[in-house]
Amino acid sequence: MAKIKPFSALFYNQEKIKDISKVVCPPYDVIDTAQQEFYHTLSPYNIIHLILGKDIAGQDKYTRAKERLRTWINEKILVTDTSECVYFYLQEYKIKGERKTRLGFISLLSLDDKNSIFSHEHTRIEPKEDRLRLLEAVQANLSPIFVLFQDKNRIILRIYEQYIEQKTPLIELTDQENILHKLWRIDEPYLLDLIQRSMRDRNIFIADGHHRYEVAVTYRNYLREKQKVCVDEEKDYDYIMAYFTNIESRGLVIIPVHRLIKNVELDDRSFMDRIKDYFEPEEIKDKHRFFFCLEKAGLTQPTLGLYKEAHYFILRLKSLTILDKIIKDKPRQYRRLDVSILNYIILKEVLNIEPEDKERVKFDVDAEKLIMQADKNSMVFLLNPVKIEEIIEIASAGYRLPPKSTYFYPKVLSGLLINKLNV
Repeated sequence: MAKIKPFSALFYNQEKIKDISKVVCPPYDVIDTAQQEFYHTLSPYNIIHLILGKDIAGQDKYTRAKERLRTWINEKILVTDTSECVYFYLQEYKIKGERKTRLGFISLLSLDDKNSIFSHEHTRIEPKEDRLRLLEAVQANLSPIFVLFQDKNRIILRIYEQYIEQKTPLIELTDQENILHKLWRIDEPYLLDLIQRSMRDRNIFIADGHHRYEVAVTYRNYLREKQKVCVDEEKDYDYIMAYFTNIESRGLVIIPVHRLIKNVELDDRSFMDRIKDYFEPEEIKDKHRFFFCLEKAGLTQPTLGLYKEAHYFILRLKSLTILDKIIKDKPRQYRRLDVSILNYIILKEVLNIEPEDKERVKFDVDAEKLIMQADKNSMVFLLNPVKIEEIIEIASAGYRLPPKSTYFYPKVLSGLLINKLNV
C-alpha cells in the first residue's frame, strides 16, 4: 500500500528569478553534452549546476553542488514553502500534431512500501554511484522521480477540476521544447487527507528515476543504521519526492528508443539471408510509407523496422514460437516485446553483438537523427513503443524490461521543486 505525504518544498523565488524557464531543465539522464553546455550558460542559477555539474580539474562537483545549494538558500534564490503541500502539476504539449495534456501531482513517497512499488527497468552501478555521491553531498531530492498509479475513479482529476483549475498557478512556464508547465500548491487539510487516503491501496510503478529511487533506499538504510533509529521512528530520508500520474491518462505517452548498430561485420547478403530464418522482410521504397507501415503492423504483431544504405525494410516475425525457443527464462509478454526480439534474435543470434555494447550500439528516440548518422557499415533498427499494459504486466510479475525500452514523454522538469532532507 502506497504511503504519501505533503511537504514544504524549496522553489525558486520569483521576486529574484523573473524567468523560471531559464532555471529549469530536463532530468539529468536525458541531457547530452550539448544540452549540458546550453543549460549551464542559460543562467548561473539553472538547476543543472546542481544535478549535472561540469567536471573541472581540481574541483569536486558534488561538494560544489552542496555549496551552491547552500548559497542559493542563504541568498533567498530558493525559498521554502510556508506550509506542507501537495503540488498539482499540469503539462500541455503537442506530439505528431496532436495536442495533449498530462496531469499529476508531486508529493513525498515512502521508501518503506517495497511491496507496492514496482520497477520496470534495470539499473547500472555507475549512475547509482554518481547519484549517491550527489545525494550525500546536497542532502536533498533535487528532482522528483516519475511514478504511475491506477486512478480508475479519476479522483485526482476530479480534485483538479473542482478545486484547482481556476486557481492561479504557483509557477507557469514554457520550456525549451515549447511544453507548457503549470504548478499549483495545495495545503487545504481536507484535500490533503483526500489525496492521501485515495493513494493508500494503490500499487506504484516507477516510470523514470530507477537509479535515484534505489540510491534513496541505500542512503536511507545507511543513515538509519548509522543513527540507530528505532523501527517505528520516521525520518525525512524515509521518503523520496515523486511525481504521480494516472496509468490510464490519455496524456501519458511512451516513445520508442531506436538503435544504431555500428561496425556490422556481416555483408548485406549474408545478413538478409540470416534474417530470413526468423523474419519476413519487406522493402518499402518510400520513407513516409515505411514509418506508417511500421506503426500499423506493430498494432497486431511484433514488427521491427530496418534502415540500411538508403533502403527501408519491415521485418515481420515469422512465428511467435521462435521466441519461446530463444528466450526461455522470461515471461510471454517480455518475449514478445520488439526490443526483446531485437536484442535476442538480431543482435545476439544474427550479429553476435551484446545489446549494451556502448561502442557499437547507440540509442536515440529520434529515428531521423540515427538514420543521418548511419554509414555503409551500420544499420538502424526502428521500434514501436512499448505499451503501458506490457510494462505493468511485466513489472507486476517481478521482471524488468531490457535497458532503453521506454521513454516517457514529456519529461518532468527538474528545478520546479526541491525536497531538502533534515539529516
